[in-house]
Amino acid sequence: MSKKIRTEAVDHLFEAILCLKDKEECYTFFEDVCTINEILSLSQRFEVAHMLRQQKTYLDIAEKTGASTATISRVNRSLNYGNDGYDMVFARMQDKNGENA
Repeated sequence: MSKKIRTEAVDHLFEAILCLKDKEECYTFFEDVCTINEILSLSQRFEVAHMLRQQKTYLDIAEKTGASTATISRVNRSLNYGNDGYDMVFARMQDKNGENA
Protein backbone atom coordinates (compact mmCIF):
# COMPACT_ATOMS: atom_id res chain seq x y z
CA MET A 1 0.00 0.00 0.00
CA SER A 2 1.65 3.19 -1.18
CA LYS A 3 0.74 6.50 0.41
CA LYS A 4 0.82 9.61 -1.74
CA ILE A 5 2.84 12.32 -0.01
CA ARG A 6 2.19 15.17 -2.45
CA THR A 7 -1.21 16.30 -1.25
CA GLU A 8 -2.77 19.69 -0.68
CA ALA A 9 -2.59 19.13 3.09
CA VAL A 10 1.14 18.36 2.95
CA ASP A 11 1.65 21.43 0.73
CA HIS A 12 -0.02 23.56 3.41
CA LEU A 13 2.16 22.04 6.13
CA PHE A 14 5.36 22.70 4.15
CA GLU A 15 4.23 26.26 3.38
CA ALA A 16 3.72 26.79 7.10
CA ILE A 17 7.20 25.42 7.87
CA LEU A 18 8.74 27.69 5.23
CA CYS A 19 7.16 30.69 7.04
CA LEU A 20 9.15 30.01 10.21
CA LYS A 21 11.86 32.62 10.78
CA ASP A 22 14.18 31.10 13.37
CA LYS A 23 14.88 28.18 15.68
CA GLU A 24 12.64 29.56 18.43
CA GLU A 25 9.68 29.74 16.02
CA CYS A 26 10.45 26.15 15.00
CA TYR A 27 10.24 25.05 18.64
CA THR A 28 6.96 26.91 19.09
CA PHE A 29 5.37 25.48 15.94
CA PHE A 30 6.65 21.91 16.15
CA GLU A 31 5.75 21.56 19.83
CA ASP A 32 2.16 22.32 18.81
CA VAL A 33 2.13 20.17 15.65
CA CYS A 34 4.07 17.13 16.86
CA THR A 35 4.34 15.11 20.01
CA ILE A 36 7.65 15.32 21.84
CA ASN A 37 8.39 11.73 20.79
CA GLU A 38 7.77 12.58 17.12
CA ILE A 39 10.19 15.51 17.30
CA LEU A 40 12.77 13.39 19.08
CA SER A 41 12.38 10.61 16.49
CA LEU A 42 12.90 13.04 13.62
CA SER A 43 15.95 14.58 15.30
CA GLN A 44 17.34 11.10 16.02
CA ARG A 45 17.05 10.11 12.36
CA PHE A 46 18.73 13.35 11.31
CA GLU A 47 21.60 12.71 13.74
CA VAL A 48 21.90 9.11 12.50
CA ALA A 49 22.16 10.37 8.91
CA HIS A 50 24.82 12.89 9.90
CA MET A 51 26.85 10.21 11.68
CA LEU A 52 26.50 7.80 8.74
CA ARG A 53 27.86 10.51 6.43
CA GLN A 54 30.80 10.82 8.84
CA GLN A 55 31.44 7.08 8.32
CA LYS A 56 30.59 6.16 11.92
CA THR A 57 29.81 2.52 12.62
CA TYR A 58 26.32 1.27 13.41
CA LEU A 59 27.55 0.43 16.92
CA ASP A 60 28.88 3.96 17.50
CA ILE A 61 25.66 5.47 16.14
CA ALA A 62 23.44 3.21 18.24
CA GLU A 63 25.42 4.01 21.39
CA LYS A 64 25.40 7.79 20.83
CA THR A 65 21.82 8.21 19.56
CA GLY A 66 19.97 5.28 21.09
CA ALA A 67 18.68 4.39 17.62
CA SER A 68 17.98 0.76 16.82
CA THR A 69 19.93 -0.96 14.08
CA ALA A 70 16.65 -1.11 12.13
CA THR A 71 16.36 2.69 12.28
CA ILE A 72 20.01 3.14 11.33
CA SER A 73 19.55 0.76 8.40
CA ARG A 74 16.41 2.59 7.26
CA VAL A 75 18.21 5.95 7.36
CA ASN A 76 21.18 4.44 5.53
CA ARG A 77 18.83 3.18 2.81
CA SER A 78 17.42 6.71 2.46
CA LEU A 79 20.92 8.12 2.16
CA ASN A 80 21.86 5.61 -0.52
CA TYR A 81 18.62 5.25 -2.48
CA GLY A 82 16.44 8.19 -1.46
CA ASN A 83 15.91 11.65 -2.91
CA ASP A 84 19.19 13.14 -1.58
CA GLY A 85 17.27 15.34 0.85
CA TYR A 86 19.64 14.72 3.74
CA ASP A 87 22.69 15.57 1.63
CA MET A 88 21.02 18.72 0.27
CA VAL A 89 20.41 19.95 3.81
CA PHE A 90 23.85 18.91 5.07
CA ALA A 91 25.48 20.86 2.23
CA ARG A 92 23.39 23.96 2.97
CA MET A 93 24.15 23.74 6.66
CA GLN A 94 27.84 23.42 5.92
CA ASP A 95 27.72 26.42 3.57
CA LYS A 96 25.77 28.48 6.10
CA ASN A 97 27.90 27.54 9.10
CA GLY A 98 31.23 27.25 7.30
CA GLU A 99 31.86 23.94 8.98
CA ASN A 100 31.06 20.26 8.69
CA ALA A 101 27.31 20.03 9.21
